[in-house]
Amino acid sequence: MKIGIDDIGLSVPQHFFALEELAERHGIDPQKYLVGIGQEFMAVPAPDEDIVTLAANAALPLLDDATRASIATVILATESGIDQSKAAGLFVHSLLGLRADCRVVEFKQACYGATAGLQMARALVAQRPHEKVLVIATDIARYEQNSEGECTQGAGAVAMIVAENPRLLELHPHQGRYSLDVSDFWRPNLRSTALVDGKLSIEVYLESLRNAWQSYRADGGLGLEDMSFLCFHQPFTKMAKKAFSVFEEIEPEAAKALGEKAYSTSQLYGKAIGNCYTASLYIALLSLLDNSDEDLTGRNIGLFSYGSGSVGEFFSATVVPGYQAHSRRKAHARMLASRTRLGHEQYSSWFYGDNHPAVADYSTPYVTGGAFRYGGCEGYRRQYESTALSLKMAS
Repeated sequence: MKIGIDDIGLSVPQHFFALEELAERHGIDPQKYLVGIGQEFMAVPAPDEDIVTLAANAALPLLDDATRASIATVILATESGIDQSKAAGLFVHSLLGLRADCRVVEFKQACYGATAGLQMARALVAQRPHEKVLVIATDIARYEQNSEGECTQGAGAVAMIVAENPRLLELHPHQGRYSLDVSDFWRPNLRSTALVDGKLSIEVYLESLRNAWQSYRADGGLGLEDMSFLCFHQPFTKMAKKAFSVFEEIEPEAAKALGEKAYSTSQLYGKAIGNCYTASLYIALLSLLDNSDEDLTGRNIGLFSYGSGSVGEFFSATVVPGYQAHSRRKAHARMLASRTRLGHEQYSSWFYGDNHPAVADYSTPYVTGGAFRYGGCEGYRRQYESTALSLKMAS
């Protein structure tokens, strides 16, 4: 039985902030951000955009009537949780008009959570092939203002339909996993921004990759020489180069044959969006599928997912014949090209202002041009609504 990603969609906020301007504010050479970490822009959510609206916007284009009726499970992965009890996916389930006969859960393990969701989805489809699973990775990466992490912020969501006989990617059964209890990145409940030991986190990431690769190969996975491309979790796009250096050490001949082209196309979207935690690996995958000038049919792709704390997993997939016919590359390109650049004052207000105060009742200004918006709270109950765009897309 062939199981994999049948459809995939991207959603990002409609505003961005340039890292060149952030560097000027920090009083450093802009090349430290543009080249040093490989980032050009960060996506910035408006006050009425959050992980729910991003998730719903990513999933909506994937849903025709038949697909909507066949989705039996929604798995939403995030580390930007909005409630300590209720799964954010339930808001998404409602906004998308999915059937009531459906399970909805939220996964959390730093940036790794969506990969756990993808593997669970694969197992569910194997058990019930007539059903499909909607997996959504959605996050807003936040760090303290003027901290070293501020340059790696971003926001976005990737939605994936997992099904039998997929039209895009067939997932392989082989998996390599590695878990280690370490505090390289964490966000206590009382904080809205994350804490990170950057040097330690990179070291653990690379250790996790080495061990996950060994586990993958021991599980019967492909050799590096059988892969054409590699997609890595990218908290900043330069991390892909650091990750590839692991293979240059342990698989030097195969790595030399692959070269930089194995991962460079996967970096393009990340440069323009920034870190999206759970969605970052799948934004890299989308970047490869959307932007490669090669026919990827039959090519094998290796993927490494990492979540601080820490869990890493290496897995692989094959691009399905005819995948180009189901690509959403034009829509994704329009989305990124139509964004509005923010000045520092507006960026700072939206990212760090008290837009969502800890009070029972408040409303947000109407800013988004997306299909869904976050309207605020009534009695601490989050309020979401469809916009005119959503109604137009549904008609």
